[in-house]
Amino acid sequence: MATYEEERIGHTPWVEKYRPKKLDDVASQGHAVKVLKKTLESANLPHMLFYGPPGTGKTSTVLALAKQLYGPRLYKSRVLELNASDERGISIVRQKIKNFARLTVSNPTSEDLRDYPCPPYKIIILDEADSMTNDAQSALRRTMENYSSVTRFCLICNYITRIIDPLASRCSKFRFRSLDNENAMSRLQYVVEAENVPLSGNDVLEEIIKVSGGDLRKAITYLQSAARLSVSLDNSEPITAGRIREIAGVIDEALIDKILNTLRSKDNKAIAAQVEEVVLEGWSAQQVADQLHDRLITDDGLSSQEKNSIARILFESDRRLNHGTDEHIQLLNLALQISQALQ
Repeated sequence: MATYEEERIGHTPWVEKYRPKKLDDVASQGHAVKVLKKTLESANLPHMLFYGPPGTGKTSTVLALAKQLYGPRLYKSRVLELNASDERGISIVRQKIKNFARLTVSNPTSEDLRDYPCPPYKIIILDEADSMTNDAQSALRRTMENYSSVTRFCLICNYITRIIDPLASRCSKFRFRSLDNENAMSRLQYVVEAENVPLSGNDVLEEIIKVSGGDLRKAITYLQSAARLSVSLDNSEPITAGRIREIAGVIDEALIDKILNTLRSKDNKAIAAQVEEVVLEGWSAQQVADQLHDRLITDDGLSSQEKNSIARILFESDRRLNHGTDEHIQLLNLALQISQALQ
């Protein structure tokens, strides 16, 4: 049987529980919200392209818009939400998207018309559209043209440069920016108060904002994970900034100092042993690279030439890691190259 504490924390992900229900609830995206609210008045919605960093409210915004357009009863039959990263190829366009797009819209009831605009078209939301192949995007362009009278599309992506021009040019573009610290803090404080989460001090939320890098979804997930861990260990134990760093997988600064001292020693055997230790402790190569970047690029003691060399090394390492190369080998290669770049 669930304890009181478990019931209090609940099983619903907080990112869903506190997802904006209407456009006015969307934080820090004033321009996009202002324009979209005008479409609610006219119900004349264009095809849309939302782009920007993850966790900035792109999906939440279009879902809130759709709910305000159709209401709860029509929503399920009028809105199709797909994640393009699950099916990147042309088959998703030929099957799921085309089949839904060609459907005629049902007539809303008088009650629905009284409470919601209920425009005579459906909405297809395609998340992570930048993961689609070029062939799939070309097929999607043709589908948009053929069924624009009964269907509107909202494409969501992190990188607008990965959307082909013929597709992007058919959409109204909305740029979503990372949340500023003030808005992120306000939203996190709201969740903390609503869930009665014990914190050791104000530095906890500041640490969450820091390690989440403007991604509110990630920030709320860290907060919920810390709250669950606090309950499972000791209900009276408040969440600390150290606990947040642990959950986020942030490497302790003392270990980063140790790594840097080893790199400066230019002892290849010592560097290999240090890399082995980092790998055995389970730290990801990407996290090591990110924190080395933050320390070295902002180090006033390094020359511009050293920083330029290190930046190029980190760029190449990041590219290789994203292509799935062996982390241990890449971390060793990264460490040896940075050691050589340090004068």
